Amino acid sequence: MSDIQRVTMPKWGLSMESGKITEWLVKPGDTIADGDPICEIDTDKIAGELESTWDGTVRALVVDVNEDVPVGGTIAVVAPPEVSDDDISAVVAEAREQLASGAVEDESGPKIATVNVDGRQISYASLGEGDETPIVFIHGYGGDKNSWLFVQEPVATNRVTYALDLPGHGASSKDVGDGSLGTLARTVLGFLDEIGVSKAHLVAHSMGGAVAVTAAGHSPDRVASLSLISPAGFGPEINSSYINGFATAETRRELKPHLQQLFADPGLVTRQLIDDLLKYKRLDGVDEALRQLSATLTSEDLDVRTDLGRYHGKVAVVWGADDKIVPVSNASSLTNVKVLDGVGHMAHMESPQHVVTAIRDATSV
Repeated sequence: MSDIQRVTMPKWGLSMESGKITEWLVKPGDTIADGDPICEIDTDKIAGELESTWDGTVRALVVDVNEDVPVGGTIAVVAPPEVSDDDISAVVAEAREQLASGAVEDESGPKIATVNVDGRQISYASLGEGDETPIVFIHGYGGDKNSWLFVQEPVATNRVTYALDLPGHGASSKDVGDGSLGTLARTVLGFLDEIGVSKAHLVAHSMGGAVAVTAAGHSPDRVASLSLISPAGFGPEINSSYINGFATAETRRELKPHLQQLFADPGLVTRQLIDDLLKYKRLDGVDEALRQLSATLTSEDLDVRTDLGRYHGKVAVVWGADDKIVPVSNASSLTNVKVLDGVGHMAHMESPQHVVTAIRDATSV
């Protein structure tokens, strides 16, 4: 039964333990290939679409809609038509028994580690293996390595990927130094040194996009390509009220309306997402870090176009047409920009399949 493939509940984010399928987008008998949508999954933080990393014919759906499934649990079976129905039934029965007994083991999630860069502890999540040039994901202001929950796994099939927490964020040290793009870019380049990577593809969002471009302008030989999602630093328009409001909000009531500006559909902002961010904002040192970074982001001097001019590698840009934080009007000086209708500032969470496609195009030889 070596030709039988098990479609499993993915691990989207380090804290995810289970998910529910809210809608199947395939049925038995359908042929699927890499990148095809399989189902909609709801977690306690956000809903998303599971894209296929499997090729073949869907032979069975193992779980029902709204059934709680642990990470790593088999949800569907894919196999060539010549595999017998009896063999498929045996796999389904085994999967159902594992789900019923709670004997599901998951070893697919990212591995967490830390390195010391310029006296700061930098936390990161690594996933994947292979000989292709690694990818490093760089989140935006107020985000963390979990921001890439829908994107990291699909692009980790043939290479190692790293999602880091910038200083001031996630599980990394909260000291951001002077809070400048140069300081953050040196952290990214120092991170590459510490993990022994001479050259990497950089995938970056918002503030992280400005950081990635600064790093590429400083050390172009270290950057294999740039994939930028709503990057800051390419125009004067930026939502200062969001940046300052996020920094100063102390309660759910204060934080929620700011977070709702991130998405074209404000309903994507869940109570769990709000609570997780409030927990982060209450950590020692975060308040000062956000204030310093907000000053950088709202400065009239925020401009990375000169740095981009020093870089001559592949650049792909994805921007939400409904971005209320860094409007798509800032993209006028850029080429190879994919504008997504009905998408806000968080394209990598709102429309991950388009971001994955852009990353694959930028990282291809």
